[in-house]
Amino acid sequence: MSRSGTPGGQPGPQRTTDGASAISGPALAYAELTAGNRRFVSGAPRHPNQDAGHRAAVADGQHPFAVIVGCSDSRLAAEIIFDRGLGDLFVVRTAGHTAGPEVLGSVEYAVTVLGTPLVVVLGHDSCGAVQAARESAATGAQPRGHLRAVVDAVLPSLRRAEAEGVDDIDGIVDIHIAQTVETLLEQSPVLAEEVAQGRCAVVGVSYRLSAGAVRPVAAVPAGLATLDVPNASTDPAAAA
Repeated sequence: MSRSGTPGGQPGPQRTTDGASAISGPALAYAELTAGNRRFVSGAPRHPNQDAGHRAAVADGQHPFAVIVGCSDSRLAAEIIFDRGLGDLFVVRTAGHTAGPEVLGSVEYAVTVLGTPLVVVLGHDSCGAVQAARESAATGAQPRGHLRAVVDAVLPSLRRAEAEGVDDIDGIVDIHIAQTVETLLEQSPVLAEEVAQGRCAVVGVSYRLSAGAVRPVAAVPAGLATLDVPNASTDPAAAA
């Protein structure tokens, strides 16, 4: 049986059939994520696929419906902000969602081995990695240790923002998200081929820390992020 709620009126984890294996294709995967984020923002999460029964069901294999290439910021927990559970999301996180070889390999594994149909680059406003890179570029001071690799990975986005006349931090963040989408496709012929064949899509979204909502910034193919999401099976309005 599912838990109808917990003290204080908040809904508890539900035993559902929201299995990732039932979600096929980039469009539906993106719609599912967007619907889950709307539930999170409205304060009515369903917490699907977090019960003991589902934990046992996915112990022998995984079929995530989306790869999240996200920033490591502690406030950016993908399963929470998209209201998903065990086995749903294949999450790869680095500071500033920088995409080195290990990230690219992880994405390729999810897409080609696990058959995941969607890759999402998840950035957020007031990104510390972008701010650090901006400060380094302005002062010429190099960060210590391996933080320099993070800063160096963000610098192309800063140069692109400067060329486009964008100087506010959140505008630069949007450019950096779009740059990461392009980097994934340029640096991974494997991913680019999956997208070209229509088996996968790549979307960049920006998360607002205070509001909790995500909005699309870039997408390949371009039309994916303009989807009308109420048809998603996990959206409460669609189930009404």
